[in-house]
Amino acid sequence: MNLTAPTFLLTLIASAAVAQEPSLEVLMELIVAQDARIAELERRLAQTDDDLEATVDYVDTLASAPAERATTIGGYGELHYNNLDADDASNDIDEIDFHRFVLNVDHRFSDRIQFHSEIEVEHSLSGDGNPGEVEIEQAYVDIRLNDSLAAKAGLFLLPIGLINETHEPPTFYGVERNDVESVIIPATWWEAGGGFSGNFDNGIGWDVAMHSGLAMPTTGGSAFRVRSGRQKVAEAFADNWAYTARVRYVGITGLELAASYQYQSDPSQVPGDGLDSGQLMSANLVYQRDDFTLKALYGAWRFDGISVEAVGADEQDGWYIEPSYRLNSRWGVFARVEDVDGARAIDQFSQQEIGFNYWPHPDVVLKFDYRERDLDLPLLAGNDFGGIDLGLGYQF
Repeated sequence: MNLTAPTFLLTLIASAAVAQEPSLEVLMELIVAQDARIAELERRLAQTDDDLEATVDYVDTLASAPAERATTIGGYGELHYNNLDADDASNDIDEIDFHRFVLNVDHRFSDRIQFHSEIEVEHSLSGDGNPGEVEIEQAYVDIRLNDSLAAKAGLFLLPIGLINETHEPPTFYGVERNDVESVIIPATWWEAGGGFSGNFDNGIGWDVAMHSGLAMPTTGGSAFRVRSGRQKVAEAFADNWAYTARVRYVGITGLELAASYQYQSDPSQVPGDGLDSGQLMSANLVYQRDDFTLKALYGAWRFDGISVEAVGADEQDGWYIEPSYRLNSRWGVFARVEDVDGARAIDQFSQQEIGFNYWPHPDVVLKFDYRERDLDLPLLAGNDFGGIDLGLGYQF
């Protein structure tokens, strides 16, 4: 038989295919093995689904845990050196003082409810005969009611002025805090009570609070001195409550305006002593454009009563203006002019100050300033002074 080349090739391939065709036994073995392989793959796939579901649940737990429960610790502190030469050398000041050390502990109970606290040690050493104190400045619960409304209750800083609520050393210029927010607005000023805070989309925010009030002395060397009236919520008299309200506007970039009002029904907590009521009004401005910032504040008390009016302490007020300029991320310079008219003669003065801050880190600051103080009463001219202040401050 004669075969052409293509026919021969096809015949050869067909013969080889027939020769290589597996037997029925081999085919059954292959099918059984394949079924086993498929069953194993299905088992592994089911296990993978279970593992994936467990992993997703675990990740969800990790993601929700910080929002549900989280405790954080922070704080701040500052060391001051003052070298002030008075007109009367016996009034010179040359001292170094660890002015304050503060620890704050915050806890988040949920995404709506938080606790905030601050514990402060002043002047490094407290106790009988020592200059310092151990104080609880804040201990309150804040409840977020919705995106624009919150409530708080406990011991909290009052919404007044510029530094009463924000006073960590890296956030302000000058070794010492301004005197208006010491003599007139007695920062740091905290009370116990409750309040609400809210904000609107147009940049207006507001705060209202009902809280414990002052217990100002009406006799002695600190008579009618506002700062001496802070009870610091230490077995404080609560016969007469006080009320504070603030309105703040931040609707324009770089501008903040605020005004506050407080009413004290009896600032001494003693009826019939000639100090019947008190009202505090304050207004402040912060304007920032590029590296330039301007701050200004005015505060005024108006007291009613025969005794306070008789000694001329029924009107106590003060103001300051502070321009500053950031040279770069580390250096900033400032100047401050202030005028204070408190109850005591020693608290009636004008003061000028210039200086700089250096931030080696955003949360660490070194400060230097030179200031001069002139008291209003000529009899106290020996207390006029000029001198330098050095400071180290931090927050974390």
